[in-house]
Amino acid sequence: MKVAPGRWWRARTLHARLSLLVTGAVGAAVLVVATGAWIAVREIQQHQVALELSSDAASIAANPAQWLATESSRTRSPGDRPGGGRGGGRHDREIGPCWQILDATGAASGGSRTTLPVTDTARSIATGASGAAVQEKITLGPDDYLMLTLPLPGGGAVQVGMDEDPSDKVLAAFAALLALGSAAGIAGAAFLGRTVARAGLAPVERLTSAVEDVAVTQDLDHPIDVRGADEIARLGRSVNAMLAAIDASRRAQRTLVEDAGHELRTPLTSIRTNVELLLELERRPELAHRLPPEDRAKLLADLDAQVRELATLTTELVELSREEAAREAVEPLDFADVVSAALDRVRIRAPGITYDVVLSPSPVLGRPGELERMVVNVLDNAAKWSPPGAAVTVRLSAAESGWTALTVTDTGPGIAPEDLPHVFDRFYRAAAARSMPGSGLGLAIVAQTAHQHGGTVTATPAPTSGTTVTLRLPT
Repeated sequence: MKVAPGRWWRARTLHARLSLLVTGAVGAAVLVVATGAWIAVREIQQHQVALELSSDAASIAANPAQWLATESSRTRSPGDRPGGGRGGGRHDREIGPCWQILDATGAASGGSRTTLPVTDTARSIATGASGAAVQEKITLGPDDYLMLTLPLPGGGAVQVGMDEDPSDKVLAAFAALLALGSAAGIAGAAFLGRTVARAGLAPVERLTSAVEDVAVTQDLDHPIDVRGADEIARLGRSVNAMLAAIDASRRAQRTLVEDAGHELRTPLTSIRTNVELLLELERRPELAHRLPPEDRAKLLADLDAQVRELATLTTELVELSREEAAREAVEPLDFADVVSAALDRVRIRAPGITYDVVLSPSPVLGRPGELERMVVNVLDNAAKWSPPGAAVTVRLSAAESGWTALTVTDTGPGIAPEDLPHVFDRFYRAAAARSMPGSGLGLAIVAQTAHQHGGTVTATPAPTSGTTVTLRLPT
């Protein structure tokens, strides 16, 4: 079964991937360097051979008659020095192993014992048809030679040939050494890559083990031990921050459940007691005289109020625990329209309160339903604390650059200084508020919604009496 390269690569561990990447990178670098070195040596050798051929040809062309006389006076081997034998004479530099001189007709007039072929190109140079020196590759016996043909002044040419096999053998030996060195380098790179990967990933493995321990034990109270200031340490600190956030969320959830259970228990107990009383009277009609009609009506009204309070509390709990995915989409809107809609709802609930309203256009980005519920909670709270016939002041205008502010001021008794820091806490109810209906979640929802929209909410004493709640949202 053929496995796709991408799937095979993803199936490797990070340790194996790093090892392979290091080995591949070093191997590629070694091969590039080795290839470049071989090419450079080959070019140097070819240049050296060409330079030697040119030098030898120029030496012969400077005095061809003397070279012909010297060669004819003795038997010369390829290593002899013309002009006086080995180590002596005027020409004290060794000439290439093969050379010969062509006359003006292109015929060989003398030279070394090994004769060179007179090619068409060499003949054209000797006869003067071509005046430029030319290099050619020729074959003499089993060997390959490089031959240079150089024109002579007055006609004729000099041919010098040099065997290329020694250079090729040197290049072959050098290539073999480079191949062995490259193989050794790649093998060393593989070993070092595995070692480096193991050492580099050791902190990741420790971090992984610590996170797996947390996942198994569910112990979020003990952060992961983080050392250093590198990327792994940064990752560890990020994991600790995430664990702290999860722990805080879990604690908040536990607190919400416990507080909700406590708050729900009170109205449920009262409802249960009243319902049991009514059921007992239904089962024993002879006791009906003990509950006069006016008391019965009062009990039923109390049941209705408690059921409404329980429904409100349930709605507010759902609002507080709503997940991000279940919320509305953010859209551009005019906050003045949201405040107007909230005022219409509150006027129906609290017909005995008048509202002094001044609204300026305030474009914001937000969730209209959540923002309206936030404003309704603020207005409900102001109406609840204002005496009948009182006025609630509502102002919406631009604050500093980039912000809009909604202020709602009631004419109630105000909030005690010791209660001000806690009015936006969940289930917090001041001593003066415990005798009034409410769940203690309305202002907590206000604070949560404002925060989710990038805004703030504050409560301060009003200039005369009552409380001013200020909502600030980014425009």
